[in-house]
Parts: sequence; structure tokens; C-alpha cells
Amino acid sequence: MRRFLVSVCFCITTAMCALAQADITSYEFAEPEMAQRFVGLTTVLRCPKCQNQNLSDSDSIIAKDLRTQIQTLINSGNTDQQITDFMVQRYGDFILYDPPFNKSTLVLWLTPVGMIFIGLFALWFFSRKSQSQSAMLTTDEQQKLHQLLANNQLRDRD
Repeated sequence: MRRFLVSVCFCITTAMCALAQADITSYEFAEPEMAQRFVGLTTVLRCPKCQNQNLSDSDSIIAKDLRTQIQTLINSGNTDQQITDFMVQRYGDFILYDPPFNKSTLVLWLTPVGMIFIGLFALWFFSRKSQSQSAMLTTDEQQKLHQLLANNQLRDRD
């Protein structure tokens, strides 16, 4: 019975993987190089709707339309750079997983560095503050402490 369940699970998993890849492999190209370019482009371009998936992984309607558009552009002889420029012109730098360093993406690139500096400053500030709080006792505070300890020792003896 266990072998049967393992076999069924294996068959279901294999069928699901085949269905997931069926959409990408259904695009026809004259040469295998064009298919490789298609896979490469749909991997580096982001789905405008899903935002955290590339075009090859997304099942949204706009991703399917963009895959068809990329297929058309590849078949009409456009280079990868021309196709990428077309998509950026249409959807902005957002469509790229690796946006270029320019004025509009300056915040995107500098925010991680800024957060590191803020974290280092916070560590320095709070460690400095705790060191100043653990300063030596004044002479009056030392005398009071000695008196309290002496009184406590006398009570313990009694």
C-alpha cells in the first residue's frame, strides 16, 4: 500500500511539473537560440502585476501577454537589448530585477547602505550610553554604601 501511495504522489508531482512548464514550452521559435533568449528574457523581467515573480514564473494575464509580446519581438529580429529597452520604456525600470543606477533609482540603491549606517550609529550610541551609566560612585555614594553594608552585616550577626 505504501508503494502505491508513493507512486501516486510521484505521478501527481510529475504531472504538475509538466503542466507548469507547458506554458513556457508552448512558444514556438525557428531556432533553439531564440528559445534560449526567450527563457533568458522572461527570467530577468519582472511581472508588473505579481511584482515578486519574473515573467516565466507568473500566471497572470499580463505576464502571458508580455511573454507573447517577447516572442513576437524575438521572431521579428529584435535584440535582447532592444526588447529590454522596449519593456523599460513601457513599464519603467520597475520591470527589471536589476535596475540601473540613476537618479530615479538612487533611493533604491542607497537605502541599504543608509540603513547599515543608521544601525552602526544606533549600536555606538546605545553602547556609549550604557558605559556612561556604569560610571564610578562618588565619595558620598561610596560612604553611604559602606554604611548600608556595615548595618546589614550587623543585623545578620544579631
